[in-house]
Amino acid sequence: MTTLREAEGAGCARYTYRLRVSSTARTALEAEWARCRWIWNECCARSKKAYADDEKCGPARLDRMLTEARTANAWLRQGSSVPQQQIIRDFAKSRSKALKDVKARLPQHRRAGMPRYKKKHAADPSLNYTQRGFRLKDGRLHLAGGIAVTVAWSRDLPKPPSSVRVHRDSLGHWYASFVVAITTEALPATGRDIGIDWGVRETATTTSDAHDLPHAQHGKNAAQRLARYQRMTARRKPKRGQAGSKGYCEAKRQTAKLHRKVARQRQDTGRKWAKKVVRDHDRLAVEDFRPKFLARTTMARKAADAAIGATKQALIHMARKHGRELHLVHPAHTTMDCAQCGARTKHALPLSERTYACTACGAVSPRDKNSARVMLVRAGLNPAGADRARAAGLPVRSQREPGIPLL
Repeated sequence: MTTLREAEGAGCARYTYRLRVSSTARTALEAEWARCRWIWNECCARSKKAYADDEKCGPARLDRMLTEARTANAWLRQGSSVPQQQIIRDFAKSRSKALKDVKARLPQHRRAGMPRYKKKHAADPSLNYTQRGFRLKDGRLHLAGGIAVTVAWSRDLPKPPSSVRVHRDSLGHWYASFVVAITTEALPATGRDIGIDWGVRETATTTSDAHDLPHAQHGKNAAQRLARYQRMTARRKPKRGQAGSKGYCEAKRQTAKLHRKVARQRQDTGRKWAKKVVRDHDRLAVEDFRPKFLARTTMARKAADAAIGATKQALIHMARKHGRELHLVHPAHTTMDCAQCGARTKHALPLSERTYACTACGAVSPRDKNSARVMLVRAGLNPAGADRARAAGLPVRSQREPGIPLL
C-alpha cells in the first residue's frame, strides 16, 4: 500500500510504502530506536537542568552532549550517528517552537508544549535518515548500520529521495516515508473554473453538481463494530500496575485496526474526489476553512467523520502536483453574501436555514451553492453556475496558495 502525504517543506511530498521487515532487521531497528529514545530523554533532562540553572540549551550544546555520550558509551557507538543526530534536530525544533509560543504569550491551549520523555512501551519507533544515511539498491532499502529491509513498491518514485523516515504504527506495521521533490505533471487545459465550499451535511459543495462530495459516513458505518471492541477493551482492562492479558491486547489491536481502516477510507475518498476536480478544472477557488473549532461543538463527531481537513490538503496537493491555479478564499461572511449582486445580509443565517434569499436582487438558491459561487467571485474568476455569467460587483482579492504557479 502506498500513500502520498503532504510534506512539511514547500515543493516536497512524502511517498509512504509498507516495509517487509525480517526478524533480524526488526531487532536492529528496535535497538536503533532504543538508542534514539535514550538520547531524546537525555535531551529532556538537559533542557530541564538548563532551565533551572538559567542556561541556554541550543542544538550546538546538544550536539556536544551527543559527542560526549558516544565517546563514553560503547552501546551508543554501536548504532549509526545519523538518526541520533536527527533526533537532536527534532528535539531542538520542538523546544524552540514551545519557547516561541511562551514568548508570544499565546493562550495555554494553543501552545505546543515542551518536549516530554518518551516511554519505552508508549512511544512507537520513528527513525529519520538523511541522504548520507540510506540508499536504494535492488529494490531494497539499506540503512546506516547494516540494516536492510524490503520495500513493497506499489509505484515508482518520481525522483531520488532526499531523506526517509522509517516508523512503526500502533498495529506493528513498518513503513518508510521518502521525501521527494514534487514534479509537475501537466494536465490538458479545460477552460473551466470551480468554486468549493466546505460543510458538514455535504463534505464539499461546488458550483458543479457533478463534483459535489457527499458525506461518506465511514465512521458512522463502523460505529457498531467499534463500540463492540471498546466494550471488550473496557471489560478486560487490567488493574493499575498489572500487565494486560492477551485478550485485552487483542481487543486494543482490533480497535486500532478499525480506526486505521476508517482513516484510510476517508483519505481514499478525499484523494479520488480531489483528482477528479483537478482533472476537470483549470482554476479552483477553495474556502480556506479550518475545521478545528468544530471539535468543540455538537457537530464534532460528524465533522470528524467528514474529514474536511484531510480532503482540503489532498485538493491543495493535487492542484500543486498538476500545475492548476488555486485560490484560498477567506471564509468570513461567505454565507451572508449574495453571489449575484454582492449584497450582504444584516444577520448571520442559522444552520437550519438551507436556502439563501437575497433581499436586494431577489436571487434564491441553495445556501451552500451560493457560498460556492461567492468563492469564485472573491477569487476574481468566472462563476460558472447555472447562468454561466460573471456576477455583478467587483471581485475581492484572494489568497493564493504559495508554490502553485498561475497559468
